[in-house]
Amino acid sequence: MGYGLYLLFRSANAVLVLIAVVFVSSILFNASVEQELRASIEESVSIRITSPAYRALNQTERENLMNLWRETEYKRYGLDQPYWIRVLYQARDIMTLNFGDASIMRSPTGASGVLQIILEALPWTIMLFTTATIIQILLGLYLGLKAAQGVGGALDRGVSVFAMLSNSLPMWWFGMLMILTLSYGLNLFPSGGKVSIPPPTDPITYFFDVLWHMGLPLLTAVFVSFGAWTYITRNIVVGTLQEDFVMAARAKGLPERKVIYGHVLRSASPPIVTMSILSLLGSLGGAIITESVFTWPGMGRLYWIALETGDVRVLLGLTFITTFLYLVATVAIDFIYGFLDPRVKVGLTGR
Repeated sequence: MGYGLYLLFRSANAVLVLIAVVFVSSILFNASVEQELRASIEESVSIRITSPAYRALNQTERENLMNLWRETEYKRYGLDQPYWIRVLYQARDIMTLNFGDASIMRSPTGASGVLQIILEALPWTIMLFTTATIIQILLGLYLGLKAAQGVGGALDRGVSVFAMLSNSLPMWWFGMLMILTLSYGLNLFPSGGKVSIPPPTDPITYFFDVLWHMGLPLLTAVFVSFGAWTYITRNIVVGTLQEDFVMAARAKGLPERKVIYGHVLRSASPPIVTMSILSLLGSLGGAIITESVFTWPGMGRLYWIALETGDVRVLLGLTFITTFLYLVATVAIDFIYGFLDPRVKVGLTGR
């Protein structure tokens, strides 16, 4: 099996996993979704029968008419079908991004569609946590390479200590300390929110106001996480530096910069790329507690509000999108491995 066939197999496997997750989610949440739908239909029928056009009807006629309306709505939404058919309908809607309307939640613009609610929250999470993750990766790679080149030096020891200290700090707890010091103490940043109230009307002023509000949570996320990135990169590179091909490259008289960036970094890149892709993917989900601390309107806070309010449709939408992105990332990792590391051979005999 060649590399292309292997990638095709992995993609098909990812699709099967996604379908399985959708069906399990549909089975678990179908009863709750249908309960909300039945309650909505019942409320609609009760309101409709109070119209002046039906006041002349007697009780029996009113009940028969309500039953007719109820049956019509049940057929419209497939509630008259067997349970397994209803589960299939629910899975089909999820797979086609037809998540329906949220029962309680609304987007900042007032939209009730689940997909619209998610799409309005996603850019704010990308703006904050994806940006923070990119900064963490770049800082971690640079400092990790420098620390690996001088094992036992001051930078190496400092990175090790800082990584242990920073990685043990809960982000939400450190965020509260940052709010106390930099917001309430020094008044350098606002304590939370995405924009001032009332928001600036000028687009340029609005943009810089958002950046000002983003500064404190961004500093918090980068400070807590980049030390661990540096330490992991340092350990990976140190292990690669002991390989025979590195010694051979140095014996040929290649410049140290070419040895590090042309040989060592490429060979050490698969685990680093794996961490980078998964970290970037994880950043799209936001951070529930941290976003609540800074009242940042991202995916994490959206998930928390959906859990608090019990809005099942929003939870289903978030679960599908998160699973889909994770599976795409795993397939992308397999695809990139073959290009980054020449030692990776998939399904080839005799290698």
